Amino acid sequence: MDSMVPKYVVLTKGAGIHKEKLRSFELALRDAGIAQFNIVQVSSILPPGCKFVSRRKGLELLKAGQIIHTVMSRNDTNEPNRLISASVGVAMPAGNKHHGYLSEHHAFGQREDVAGEYSEDLAAAMLASTIGMKYDDIPWDRRRAVFKMKKRIVRSSNVTQTAIGNKEGQWTSVVAVAVFIL
Repeated sequence: MDSMVPKYVVLTKGAGIHKEKLRSFELALRDAGIAQFNIVQVSSILPPGCKFVSRRKGLELLKAGQIIHTVMSRNDTNEPNRLISASVGVAMPAGNKHHGYLSEHHAFGQREDVAGEYSEDLAAAMLASTIGMKYDDIPWDRRRAVFKMKKRIVRSSNVTQTAIGNKEGQWTSVVAVAVFIL
């Protein structure tokens, strides 16, 4: 049933603040441009040949109320001044014959760059294990160089959203999302 295999993927992110946790999350989804859809979360496989498109172009292909499949990372806090992050990492193999990976990571106290690199590392490590590469003990910056030298993992990236908890204690929510489009 090839009609269920996504052709496109969009990376997006958002943040929201509200006295109610659910509304804060909804505002984060709205900021990410996906609040008008029915969201189904799926696991972390990036289909072979799935193309990345811009948020604007991808979301134009969807209709309000449509069921969309996503890989989503989410984090929430009502603790004043607490740094939160949500990140989705991407690792794509060389060629279009093998699937890639998406990873979800959320944390407290991690800056955007740290959370983003961590999620990217998770996705790359999952992909590496499927193609017989074992580099779990090597730091990510060195691993990235080895992956690229061996031409097995050609691209990794991430989408990451951070926010600092509202100083009045209202709920603060962040999302990072990969949206699949059939």
